[in-house]
Amino acid sequence: MKRRHLLLVAVLALVALSGCTGFFGSNEVDPERLNENASYDWNTSADGTIVIEESKYTAVYAVENESSFDVYTVDGLGRERSVPISALRFRYDNGTVVSAAESSLSASESRQRTTISFPGNVSGKVGYSVARTGKRFGSPTLGGEGSYTVVLPPNTGAGIPFLSRISPGGYESETVDGQQVIRWDEVTSDQIIVRYYLDRDLWLFGGLSAIAITIGIVGTLYYYRQLQAVIRRRKEAGIDLEEEDDDDDPRDRGPPPGMR
Repeated sequence: MKRRHLLLVAVLALVALSGCTGFFGSNEVDPERLNENASYDWNTSADGTIVIEESKYTAVYAVENESSFDVYTVDGLGRERSVPISALRFRYDNGTVVSAAESSLSASESRQRTTISFPGNVSGKVGYSVARTGKRFGSPTLGGEGSYTVVLPPNTGAGIPFLSRISPGGYESETVDGQQVIRWDEVTSDQIIVRYYLDRDLWLFGGLSAIAITIGIVGTLYYYRQLQAVIRRRKEAGIDLEEEDDDDDPRDRGPPPGMR
């Protein structure tokens, strides 16, 4: 028992020393990570704009007289989880853009949320970057109800059933500079989900569909020819050649056996 207690104490000490979040409050995000470089669409008029790239996405959210902004995601069990942000920037309404190194911008990360802290109550736009993989993007509507824009990576698209998904509905889509741009004038749901496909996936899907259709046609023709061959052989053998006359009246066949 004493050995178990010592092991438990050692594990808890390692967790505390490693700065594991979630059990012992929140930790400050590494300033070097916050000062990484990224490009942001500060000219967007949407309340929330997400530009998806191959290995990351950048987000820009409008804030109005706020001292902080929470960033989080939701896992498969519906639990909130923090997001490891980087390249933190803030753009004031007068157009001035500052980084964490140039101001008192900071961020702390707990198990449930990443909280960006501003220098007092400010208005403008906050931007950050998040690493990602795969062909699916999902995020809570962090800016609350309002307008949102999602820009897909080049050579990708969304809109074909079975290959993609866009939620919620009521969106508009257009292609700008070779990239699909999805816009919602008003989002009232609590989450945005976009699952997209690569352009080459369309060729693959089209090729597989063509192969499946060809196999179906060939199989149908083969079955039809085999059926016709069986019918021909039966006729050559004299089977099923005597067909009943459709106009035959049962009353013309005479009484039943034993009553004649």
